[in-house]
Amino acid sequence: MKILEAKLISKKYLKKKALDGVDLTIEKGKIIGILGPNGSGKTTFLKLIAGLIRPSEGEIKICDNEIGYKTKELVAYLPDSDFLYPWMKISEAKKVYSTFFKDFNSDKFNELLGFMKLESNMSVKGLSKGMKEKLALALTLAREAKLIILDEPLNGVDPIAREQILQAILKGFSFESSMIITSHLINEVESLLDEVYFLKEGKIMLSGNAEDLRSEKNMTIDEIYREVFAC
Repeated sequence: MKILEAKLISKKYLKKKALDGVDLTIEKGKIIGILGPNGSGKTTFLKLIAGLIRPSEGEIKICDNEIGYKTKELVAYLPDSDFLYPWMKISEAKKVYSTFFKDFNSDKFNELLGFMKLESNMSVKGLSKGMKEKLALALTLAREAKLIILDEPLNGVDPIAREQILQAILKGFSFESSMIITSHLINEVESLLDEVYFLKEGKIMLSGNAEDLRSEKNMTIDEIYREVFAC
C-alpha cells in the first residue's frame, strides 16, 4: 500500500526554485530518510506534505487523497522548531493534542513519557533542549497517523538524549504507518532507515534501498552522503 506518492513536485519562491521535479513514493511500514545540506529543499518538501504550503507544480497524494483537510488528519508533523508554549505543563500539552487530534492515543503518550523519564506536572519552560525534543516527539508519535514526519528530531541535543530519542522512535513506530526523517546526523539515524533520498538544490541526486546502496558502494550511508555532496 502506498502511503505517500509525490510526482514531479516543484516549488518556487519568487525566482528561486526550492524544489525541482521531485518524485518520491513511500510504501506502508517504511522509514525513509530525506538527506541533504541546508538549503537543499528538505523542509520545504515536508511542509508540502503536511499541507502547510502548496506546490508550484506537481501532485502529492497521501493514502490516495490529495493534500487537504483529509490528509492533515493522516499526517503527524514534528517541525524543526519549538511549537510548545512555555507556560504549559506537559499535562496541558497532552490535553491540547488530545482535543485537536482524534487519533491521539493517551496511553501511548503516557508510555512514551515514562520511557523518556518525563512527568506530567513538569513545565515546558523548565525543560532542557533535549527534554523539549523528547516531549515534542512523544506528542507526535502518540498520534495513530498514517505518515509521521520528523524534521531534524536530533537537532541540538546531547548524545544521551539522542540515544533515547532514537529508541523512542523505534518504540513508537507502527508498521501500519510510514515515517520520514530528516537529519544532518546521518551516522546516528542510519540504522533506522529503510530507504534514502539524497536531495541537493531541490533535486534528488540519488535514492534507493539503504541496504542495497550500502552493498553496491561498499560504504555507509554517511559515507555515501559525503560522496554525493562533496562535488
